[in-house]
Amino acid sequence: MAPHLSLLLVIFSRLSGTQAGAYGVSTVSKVSVKTGNYITIPCRYDQRYIQYVKYWCQGDYWNSCSALVRTDQPKISGTVSISDDVTRRIFSVNMTDLQPEDSGYYWCAVETAGRDQSTYLHLSVTTGTPELYVDQQEVSGVEGGSVTVRCYYSNTVVKKWLWCKMGIYYVPLVGRYSGILDGTSVTSQQTIDHNNRHILTVTLNGLNMGDTGWYWCSRGDLQMPVHITVNQLTTTQSTTPASTTTPTPSSTIIISTVNQLTTTQTDTIINPAVSSSTSQAPVNNTHHVAQGWERTLFYLPKTVHAVLFILCNVIAVVKFRATRL
Repeated sequence: MAPHLSLLLVIFSRLSGTQAGAYGVSTVSKVSVKTGNYITIPCRYDQRYIQYVKYWCQGDYWNSCSALVRTDQPKISGTVSISDDVTRRIFSVNMTDLQPEDSGYYWCAVETAGRDQSTYLHLSVTTGTPELYVDQQEVSGVEGGSVTVRCYYSNTVVKKWLWCKMGIYYVPLVGRYSGILDGTSVTSQQTIDHNNRHILTVTLNGLNMGDTGWYWCSRGDLQMPVHITVNQLTTTQSTTPASTTTPTPSSTIIISTVNQLTTTQTDTIINPAVSSSTSQAPVNNTHHVAQGWERTLFYLPKTVHAVLFILCNVIAVVKFRATRL
């Protein structure tokens, strides 16, 4: 076969999955993971495919990829597992203990009576620091509270940050940002730490149950998915955000709203991945009664000694005056 014809077939094979995916399936396009770590990839599909079989396929080209896991078979195969959330129309693939040989192209696919719907992404497994990563892919908060996600970008090439909610909206973030995404308040700040890492800190405020879902931060052609879970507020929870780690002093460069760089010393750093709600223990009346008795027994001897001391002094004064008379 002529070289130019082979190239055309290769391009058509790659694009065929992408074009089908543009209408039926969507996902991130490129992710980077450190060796030994895990990644969860969300694949969103059209409502008409809710009852169809979904599967995860590995291979450079759609017509030659091999299915690793399917939703109609055992959902775990080695280090790969798949789950389907038909309510939100997203099936997720989790890959653990990733190795450099796992790098390559993967496909989110839906099996249909006709031509399967699919779209591809590229996974890069590196022994060094990934180009774009987060501290945690799973974060949670409560209704009315807030969550904070921190995205790290190790490349020195300056590119625009994007914050996306899967299947709904994306927000281009330039410098400090404050706005509304799908009805929820979003604020962000960009910094550069002493390791020259570009850091995007995104906070969702005033959470509601509808904010549960997949999001991702994007820098250039790289994305990193993050799943946010919003739980119902209970009587034992408070909506005050709390950091899960002790802040570390650091020298950062804050990127202002006009993209000017100003160096500043900061004593605290916003918690990298999660801002969860502070838990408050339920009131225990028995415990309070016990504490009351402990305090009573503690102070009673002291009170008796004080009273006796006063009585002794009164008696001494009386005797002294009696003798003088």
